[in-house]
Amino acid sequence: MRVCVPVTLDGQVGPRWGRAERLAVAEVAAGQITDWQEFAVDWNTLHDQGTEGAHHARVARFLRDNHVETVLAGHMGPPMRAMLNKLGLHVLPAETEDARAAVLAAGP
Repeated sequence: MRVCVPVTLDGQVGPRWGRAERLAVAEVAAGQITDWQEFAVDWNTLHDQGTEGAHHARVARFLRDNHVETVLAGHMGPPMRAMLNKLGLHVLPAETEDARAAVLAAGP
């Protein structure tokens, strides 16, 4: 399972999804994180540089390019949630502040 979560530099779950500065994409198999990659996406600054549709397209492209199946977030607006649902992604709340622990808690 490939999970995406907003992250802070100190490994915590980032406070917002659509305005995330950094994301982690994790591969989870048999209850273990087998791959963890972090990306500086700068959605915090890019969010207001264009239309909502353009921002949603940017998010969708990142998720597709990274084969994400599940998104974890502490906060996400209804339009973003609707877009992710249209993509067929699972959207779950982050169950803990530690990003790696949150990813493991979301496991199958």
